[in-house]
Amino acid sequence: MRAILIPLALAGLCQVARAGDISSAYTDLDSKKDCVTYAQAAEGDGDWADLACSGYRGYPVLIAYDDARESLFYGFPPGGDMTSVWESFSGFNSSAAKVEWRIETNGDKAVPFAVIHRRTISNAEDQDKPTDVLLVAKVGQMDARESCTIGLVQATGNPQANDQARKLADEKARTFACGKDRHTVIGNVPAFGRVDN
Repeated sequence: MRAILIPLALAGLCQVARAGDISSAYTDLDSKKDCVTYAQAAEGDGDWADLACSGYRGYPVLIAYDDARESLFYGFPPGGDMTSVWESFSGFNSSAAKVEWRIETNGDKAVPFAVIHRRTISNAEDQDKPTDVLLVAKVGQMDARESCTIGLVQATGNPQANDQARKLADEKARTFACGKDRHTVIGNVPAFGRVDN
């Protein structure tokens, strides 16, 4: 009897170990193909636009563009004006066309809890030498509509950037309190800020 119970117990442990598996999924983000502009500046009223884009399995990506700077919100947003959650680099910047979603799977339920998204920031002193940064953000859920940057990892000249960004996402995103906790910075990252910081 004991010989039968030991393999069953081990099989049960293996199933528990697999619960909560973390993996990556990738989606495209092309503002011309994957997004709809729902607000924009009238002629003579500056250079800004708000876009809603497809993301991962119904989780949207919202882009707020203003004067060659982008603020992105990943997941389900709070109601009302997105100005209160604006966060971006102070230098001109743009986002890459690929978004990495970190997914936690429990049984048949897969929930994206973080994203890793490459951003390119211009260098005012040398236009030919922009800086690439991996932005790590918490994903807004239906029941907790907060998304914010939890970490910034210098990608330019850093072969460990992807591993560092995934480690930040996996260890911090699910418990990070937007507006209270301070984001982590790894490397020489250009100035970045959030409205409520």
